[in-house]
Amino acid sequence: MEGLQDKIDQKARELSIKAVKKAFEKLIEQVRKGEEPKLIIKKRTLANTIYDRQRKLLLLGEQKLTRKFFDENEARRFMQTVLMARIIYEALVNNEYPTIRDIYYRGKHTLPHVSPKDKFKNTWEEQQESDAVLRDVEVLTGKLREEMLILSKEKGKVVGDMRLRSGNDVIDLSKMGHGAYAIESTPDLIEFLDVNAEYVLVVEKDAVFQQLHRFGYWKANKAILVTSAGQPDRATRRFVRRLNEELKLPVYILADSDPYGFYIYSVFKIGSITLSYESERLATPKARFLGVTMSDVFGDDVPLNEVYLSPEEIKSGDTKKLREEKKERFLKALKTFGYKEKLTKKPFMTEEERKNFIIRAKEQDLERAVELVGDKVYKEFTNEQLKSSRGGKKTIKKSPGYPWFQDPKWIKEIGIFFLTHSKLEIEAMASKGLKFLAQEYLPRKIETNDWLD
Repeated sequence: MEGLQDKIDQKARELSIKAVKKAFEKLIEQVRKGEEPKLIIKKRTLANTIYDRQRKLLLLGEQKLTRKFFDENEARRFMQTVLMARIIYEALVNNEYPTIRDIYYRGKHTLPHVSPKDKFKNTWEEQQESDAVLRDVEVLTGKLREEMLILSKEKGKVVGDMRLRSGNDVIDLSKMGHGAYAIESTPDLIEFLDVNAEYVLVVEKDAVFQQLHRFGYWKANKAILVTSAGQPDRATRRFVRRLNEELKLPVYILADSDPYGFYIYSVFKIGSITLSYESERLATPKARFLGVTMSDVFGDDVPLNEVYLSPEEIKSGDTKKLREEKKERFLKALKTFGYKEKLTKKPFMTEEERKNFIIRAKEQDLERAVELVGDKVYKEFTNEQLKSSRGGKKTIKKSPGYPWFQDPKWIKEIGIFFLTHSKLEIEAMASKGLKFLAQEYLPRKIETNDWLD
């Protein structure tokens, strides 16, 4: 079987073996010198995650923790880290391709007589725990799990006029029939051979990706079409980053018009707090949010009848006056947060279409929106305090907001969301007709630079 493995895999395997040995040889030296074995690891915490405004990336800071073998509070985590490194090292030298689930089971066993309190203790209980230890090993070795040939479920897909080499085979992404190429879990081992495209369109929803693929969107528009099928996995993010960085292709994100869709764009562009140590390789800082924006749905000048009123407000009396007050507050908040452009954009949807397609936002949508822009922005747009339950527990957490959503254009979009309490799925745009989505909406947005950074 070893002879069937390609050279790229072998090279990655050799480099990873060296990296793991180098990171853990220090422990052997410490033991030989009679010192207490200890590991020094960068902290993977929110407090040690920083936003680099110049590079537009979430990065891991310089704070470090020391994991000591003889420290009662750290001994178990020390054991887990060394155990994980051993499992990975053995898989590498034995020419194996374990999955993250395999690794969980390989390391899971019971340790007897751990302490007077614990007669028995498992090395780790759930895969979530072993996954966190795996991330520690990634930080220690400077190697992504993908580079260490650890596999995971493939999620993202891609089609387009492009050829690439995967293993020993050349894959033509323009000849996938009605299907698409599943982005492998080791995207760094893919070799880009040639491409005939002008940009990359990343579609959040797999169903819309399939529609655009069958409609021939990528052929008509010289695009590479990618789907993350919801929250993007690491492989899809890395693949998109490589398309942008190595092939210099602009990247546009098409997601739902709601705070969760905006967040998916954020993960592609800036990175995530959990994986901030990998942002430099996974994030695409030049990615643009193409849509669907709230102003695509309502226009800049939101019609008065679209301003949301709660059932209590409707019962209270003069609804016209209440809507006018809320609209006035919205305009004032835009100025407060530095939005200076004229509100001239027309919506892509008619009033009748909005009645049919719009979905009313739920509390968790509001909570996600507050997480993005911060509770001060929320209060400025709504003049409302964060809601509290009868027990006094806040149902919407306070948040300072993310710096990259403080741009006045983003403030305007999420301000419209607060004003209307509405959201819209991409499928609603396709419901206007696939021709509308593929031949009018998307091309016009790109041609007129109608996107958010």
